[in-house]
Amino acid sequence: MRALGLDLGTKRVGVAVSDSGGTLATPIEVVARLGDRPREHRIIVELVEEWEAEIVVVGLPYSLDGSLGPMAQKCLAEIKVLGDTLDVPVVPYDERLTTVTAERSLMEQNMNAEERRRVIDKVAAAVMLQAWLDAGMPRG
Repeated sequence: MRALGLDLGTKRVGVAVSDSGGTLATPIEVVARLGDRPREHRIIVELVEEWEAEIVVVGLPYSLDGSLGPMAQKCLAEIKVLGDTLDVPVVPYDERLTTVTAERSLMEQNMNAEERRRVIDKVAAAVMLQAWLDAGMPRG
């Protein structure tokens, strides 16, 4: 099952995709936030179609204590809209520390700050999607 992973940010949306066997996640794109949610969602619809994704996994930024803070509440609202927009299931998945993990990985590759800024969101999406795949692809 091919899955598309999204890391929803306020300025950018990181996008990753799994292989068709649902084994490996790969970062693919960063979608800039345009201030036009319907247009951003149309871009996501196009990515789902292009990659023939059967499910979309959206990172949910729980607080470290497991609670849902303001950003997580905003993500849940957007997840609902995406669920109403897409023709495939949309499921949330815990993304705690994915950006930290992605940042460390990029630093180990000796990327400078500007290079890291350009790719961090899609790498964080891949970290989150890989965690979801490794957890057995839970649906809720």
